[in-house]
Amino acid sequence: MELVDKMFEGDIRSLARLITLVENRSKDLPAIMKAIHSRMGNAYVVGITGPPGAGKSTAADILIELWRKGGSDVGAVLCDPSSPFTGGAILGDRIRMSRHFLDPGVYMRSLGSRGNQGGLSRSTKEVVHLIDAFGVDWVVVETVGVGQTELDIMGVADTVVVIVGPESGDAIQTMKAGLMEIADIFVVNKADRAGAQRMAAEIRATLEMRDAESGKWNPPVLLTVASSGEGIEDVNEAILKHRKYRKTSGDAGRKLIRRSELIEVVQEFFRSKLEDALESKPLCDYLKKVENGEISPYEVLELLLNDGAIADLFGNDKNGRFL
Repeated sequence: MELVDKMFEGDIRSLARLITLVENRSKDLPAIMKAIHSRMGNAYVVGITGPPGAGKSTAADILIELWRKGGSDVGAVLCDPSSPFTGGAILGDRIRMSRHFLDPGVYMRSLGSRGNQGGLSRSTKEVVHLIDAFGVDWVVVETVGVGQTELDIMGVADTVVVIVGPESGDAIQTMKAGLMEIADIFVVNKADRAGAQRMAAEIRATLEMRDAESGKWNPPVLLTVASSGEGIEDVNEAILKHRKYRKTSGDAGRKLIRRSELIEVVQEFFRSKLEDALESKPLCDYLKKVENGEISPYEVLELLLNDGAIADLFGNDKNGRFL
């Protein structure tokens, strides 16, 4: 808890060490999250996702610059593809944002995806919480860039910005169910290239096919040339409008994020306990029977629930509490 106290005092190294503990799924993770809970919820989290090469890092870089000019402190969580040898992040996104390295008002952290197909590291939520508790005003989270499967971002970000390019491959990916459903703002980047206007028109046409609901947010479709900064101020304006919309609509989005996080935390706890229990009775015997095809997993579940073994399986102490 000494690290947490130092982080609250503004010590950047303590924040970095806490993030490392979270990434390594330290046994102190529950205590860390409990200690910072009262300081969470002040930063606004913007998620940036989309196909590879669409310009996500460039757009994020300019958004950070705009927020800094407005006097805000910013955190950036950059999810890069993992190294197949070390499991660490390749750091491509940080290279593109190198001009912010020496800015004390910007904290950057790269996270390796470690094979996660949802575009984010397993620890992304906790890392965002730590940076939020550190005291920044904005947190930008950039996903790996694997296309339409990157849906984890909707469980982290207050506003999701989907960035695509005018190329036909991007068009095909965008029209698939997934990115079309999670976007709060669409950005067609590289608008100086042929096909950008057509791409924007296709997205707008797809959005118009949805059933309109009174008072519901309608995602804008914006055109940008991130390499020159053209149109990024419009993206920032759209983010601010969506932020205001969420506030006036009761912020149901954050409630859903917190609900999904609770489910994930409980799932991770029980999964860890279950994996440990596979080495001991009665699950060890049941596992062998399942592997040999003698019994189905559903029969095992029924047996565990009916004979009370589930309580012993998860290691209750004498007071009936989980260890």
